[in-house]
Amino acid sequence: MSKFHVELKKVVDDTYDVEIGKKLVPTFIRDLKRGLDCGVKKMAVITDSNVEERYAGPICEALMEAGYSAELFVFPAGEKSKVRSVKEMLEDAMLERGYRRDCMVIAVGGGVVSDLAGFLAGTYGRGVPFINYATTLLAAADAAIGGKTAVDTPLATNLIGLIYQPKKVYVDIDTWKTLPREHMINGLAETVKHGCLGDIELFEYLEKNTEKILACDEEACTYISEHNCNVKYQIVMKDEREKSLREVLNLGHTVGRAIETVSDYRLLHGEAVSIGLAAQARLGAKHRYMTLNECDRVIELLKHIGLPVSIPDYIDREALIKKLYTDKKVRGGKLRFVFQKRIGGVMSFDGGESYAREVSEDEIRRIIEDM
Repeated sequence: MSKFHVELKKVVDDTYDVEIGKKLVPTFIRDLKRGLDCGVKKMAVITDSNVEERYAGPICEALMEAGYSAELFVFPAGEKSKVRSVKEMLEDAMLERGYRRDCMVIAVGGGVVSDLAGFLAGTYGRGVPFINYATTLLAAADAAIGGKTAVDTPLATNLIGLIYQPKKVYVDIDTWKTLPREHMINGLAETVKHGCLGDIELFEYLEKNTEKILACDEEACTYISEHNCNVKYQIVMKDEREKSLREVLNLGHTVGRAIETVSDYRLLHGEAVSIGLAAQARLGAKHRYMTLNECDRVIELLKHIGLPVSIPDYIDREALIKKLYTDKKVRGGKLRFVFQKRIGGVMSFDGGESYAREVSEDEIRRIIEDM
């Protein structure tokens, strides 16, 4: 019998920039030519059917004009495409077109695109560089910082994936002008979440400036983008791999993700998260983590934006309760929730070792019945 010790201690620098601005394609091309391309000349532009013609196509053309080899890889728009079979389809298409380890993935689109393309980049050829070019408010708030990539399965959401950081993120707020109003409203849910858990100044700004944001006022959109990035950075910097603190970014998502799935995606992601935020606020007020007045402020802000705060009648309540147990925070078969602390903070438990606490099924059942 023999033993060989393999020692692999690594220091990894995953530093990257988030560029916030308007009409950023020329900046993106300039950055590539200055070294952001990592010496790669073959680009896979991954996008969905909504973004293909308006943004991904022109970006692909700009890449080719700059001397790169670039091709579009398109999948059907919507959360239902964020699954392993679509990832496999994209991978097979890239392989057939000669993409190997000497390529880069460019994700152009919203949150589904960034999650799916980032996961693909992290596993393709055991990891190829990728860049996020976010075209929605939701993607800017949710994907700009952190490197979370994942796909959904019929049983659970976001449990298959990895942390894989991009080389750079572009938040092009000019693209928000082409979004339907309902998608701007949908995108604000994650921004409200950030205000609730880590930035009371952002929360108060949203209370006063909702219409400016929905009208794509440049100053207002830049402000929320910067604050979204800062809240996520302060958390991810301390816990990149989601060992403890990063769980707080799941605020509202225990109920939110479950209801999104049970609705068969009739609810948009932000709409589902909004209902989840309202649920955790109501339960948090019962546990005195926030006052009733603070709970009302959270719910009123969501309603003011145009987001739902109650569970639609078509949702099967028992199916919803059952789906809660697929949440990634579940430990030992017990439901665990993240709670905000008043407005602008988050609760910690077990002497600061944990940021989620067990909640009995009866407790959350009562909240769901009331909603």
